[in-house]
Amino acid sequence: MHTKPEYIVTTKEQLRERYSAPHPIVVNKQIDFLAPYGQTLISLSPFCVLATVGTKGVDVSPKGGGPGFVKTVGEKTLLIPDYAGNNRLDGLQNIIENPQVGLTFFIPGYNEVFRVNGKATISTDPSLCEFFTDTGKRVKCTIVVDIEEAFIHCGQAISLAKLWDSESQANADNTPTLDEIIAFHQER
Repeated sequence: MHTKPEYIVTTKEQLRERYSAPHPIVVNKQIDFLAPYGQTLISLSPFCVLATVGTKGVDVSPKGGGPGFVKTVGEKTLLIPDYAGNNRLDGLQNIIENPQVGLTFFIPGYNEVFRVNGKATISTDPSLCEFFTDTGKRVKCTIVVDIEEAFIHCGQAISLAKLWDSESQANADNTPTLDEIIAFHQER
């Protein structure tokens, strides 16, 4: 399917013509530090996604653990553990090329999400990795995020998706198994 050229939005002005101006509350909620409520939300979050951009493009990596697995250090810094996983290292390589990152934190049962944008570095400092010894898993490195923007984000997407509604969650009978997915890729 191809988009007809006359319907492609190419300027910010064209885009803004389709949408109302944001309410001042929406604009003013963005701050450059973690307010106490932001620190609390991160401490309750067992899951976030980390967006990075490098020369090969965009990567959005899931990160998870127990609630509060991402640690806050004061109002301006986050520490994210990186455990051995699939070893693709897409996001980590992107951080080396471009330190700009975006994070979205999810809290089960809570319809809003919390967003943080900033600049990241990758550290193997043992004193930082020791922040995460409670899991029993060895941290390969710590992603250190210097916060530039932090804000609560409207929960409309979660409400529309009924993400926390158990009746709307995936039907196991229709969901491909990991074995089926791996078999598909091995046959190619």
